[in-house]
Formats: sequence, structure tokens, C-alpha cells
Amino acid sequence: MDKVVQKAIAKDKRWRAVYIACGLLIVALTLLMGAFLLYQGSQTFLKAHHSVWEFLFTSDWAPLDKTGMFGGKVGAAIYIVGSLETCLLGLLICLPFAIGSAVFMTEISPKIGEKFFRPATEIYVSIPSVVYGWFGLTKLVPIIRNAFHPKMGGFSVLAASIVLAIMIFPTITTVAADAIKSVPNSYREGAYGLGATRWQVIGKVVLPAASGGILTGVVLGLARAIGEALAVAMVIGKTRSFATSLLSPTSNLTSAIASDMGNTAQGGEYNLALWSMALLLFIISIVLIVLIHKLGNGKKEK
Repeated sequence: MDKVVQKAIAKDKRWRAVYIACGLLIVALTLLMGAFLLYQGSQTFLKAHHSVWEFLFTSDWAPLDKTGMFGGKVGAAIYIVGSLETCLLGLLICLPFAIGSAVFMTEISPKIGEKFFRPATEIYVSIPSVVYGWFGLTKLVPIIRNAFHPKMGGFSVLAASIVLAIMIFPTITTVAADAIKSVPNSYREGAYGLGATRWQVIGKVVLPAASGGILTGVVLGLARAIGEALAVAMVIGKTRSFATSLLSPTSNLTSAIASDMGNTAQGGEYNLALWSMALLLFIISIVLIVLIHKLGNGKKEK
């Protein structure tokens, strides 16, 4: 009997070591990726001697595309503002539908939600980005063109935001639904016992209790929206100018990186500026993750 116990303990220790090694490997890969992006992205400021202010807050974009030659302009404000506009507007469009769908799946009709609505929603997660982009290009852009008659024929911030809203909808919906389901039934029973109506229980008890998980879903969706390149590039218009309205075209960070990185001279000013854009996206993702953890912990304590 002692030998059996010893073998079981030894087996548990081996599996524990495997799990720890896998976890450390993920951490190491993340740190290596961050270090690589930090090195490559900082060369715009250390090697080409541009300032962070110029990169973040000016819009003059004319970097030199020859290895070892510097002196151009690397103002990326147009791309940064374009990314923020499309992501935030897409989030605003998506949130009411995502949270409403999550409430329907868990509180209004949980049987239909679990059997039909949730599986149908999760299918959208596996759809490639190019499919969303093609839908936006062939259906959404003509609809906007025919409805509003913009100068660029439908390629606009609005088109990119709607495509992003559709893309992040399943992520936010499924995470929010899991958060709502995790709220103990005793919360609901206590509220009903105090005479609350169904909608009061949902709005005043369930959603506030699940807000930490819902915020996590929002950040996950926002992270996907910020990092999306292909679908947005197909409908945003890709013009180097600030959008004057929702129907105006513009560009964003991911579209610029995806379209130009492979066509620039290695080590040139243009190439280094694109790496700085990639570093900025990485920093934004890290900030969002830290922010959601702080918000989630604050909600739990409250």
C-alpha cells in the first residue's frame, strides 16, 4: 500500500513539474516578446533620434525608407486617433447588444439561450477576419454609400466600427454570460424576498454583482478590436488624414503595420517607425489588462 501511495505522490509531483514548466514557458515567451518589441520599437527614438512627443502627438508622416538614413517625419497621431475612434465606437455599438444577449441567455430564457443562442454566438468567434472584412466591403460599405452618399463611397470610420462591433460581440457576450451565471442564486432570492421585480433584480443586483466579469469581457473584446488589421483595413479607407466625421475615411495602427511592414527597408526609418507602432499596441494591451484586473478586484472588494 505504501508503494502505491509513493508512486501516486511521485506521479503527482511529475505532473506538477510539467504544469509549472508550461506556465513558466508562457511567462518567458511573453517577456521575450515584450523585450523584443521594446528593443525594436525604441530604435525610432534612440537610433533615429525622434522624440516621443513627435511620434504620439504630431501628424506629419514621411519617414525615409532607406537603411541607415534618418531625418524624415514619424508623427503617428493619425493612426493612433484612428485606432481609438474605431475601437471605442465599435465598443459603444456592441455593448448594449452583447449585455442584452447575455442577460437573455442567462436570466430571461436560459434553456433556449444555452441550447441555441449561445452555440450560435460562439460560432462567430471562429470566423476568420477576412470574412468579416469581405462582408463589410461588399455589403456594409455599399449600404452606407447609398444611405449617406459620403465622398469616399462608404469607406469610413463608421464602417470599420460596425465591423469591429460584430467581431467583438461574441467575445463580450459569452464572457458576460459566464459572469452573470456565476452570481449566486442567493442574491436573486434575497432581492425577490425584499419585493424586487424581475428587472430590478437583473439591473440592481445581478449586473452589479457580475460587473467584474463583464468588464473582463469588455477588455478582451477591446483587445481584439485594437489588434484587428485585415477586416478594418478593407473598410476604413486607409487615408492619411484625420476623420472629420463618422463617414470620413482614415487609417489606424494595425492597418499601417500590416500593409507597409513587408515593403520597407530593414532597419530604415520607416521600418523602425512601424515597429514603434507595434510597441505602442503592445503597451496598450498591457495597460488594458492591468486596468481590468484593478477594476475587477475593486468590484469584488466592494
